[in-house]
Amino acid sequence: MIDIRLYRMDDELEVTQLWKKVFPETLLHNDPIRDIQSKLKIQPGLFLVAVNDHLLVGTAMAGFDGHRGWVYYLAVDPAYRRQGIGTALMKKAENLLAHMSCSKVNLQIRANNSDRQAFYEKLGHIVEERISMGKKL
Repeated sequence: MIDIRLYRMDDELEVTQLWKKVFPETLLHNDPIRDIQSKLKIQPGLFLVAVNDHLLVGTAMAGFDGHRGWVYYLAVDPAYRRQGIGTALMKKAENLLAHMSCSKVNLQIRANNSDRQAFYEKLGHIVEERISMGKKL
């Protein structure tokens, strides 16, 4: 049975291993340890993990700036996909954001990732015409 719970300090190794497996392209510019430490300083109650029989199989990291919510690092181990884990993580993250009076959640996926786009569309997300811009600090 899958348990969705808050991240704990002893999850760090399993989380970083999962992210390396699921997001190999992202790790070229994101340091998982730094991202985890940053999240633990700001809204640590929005960092979720999915555990199956003591094995960490999924994550979701959310944030709320008082205007919009964001979801990052929604990841499910490929061996555990299509079992509702990603959906459960998203619903839990969205519920936590809603309880903070968040009225809209945003997320970003790579334009060529049609599988993830279809997953999010099934959960009610739509593609919005935007230009995503960023700047490394």
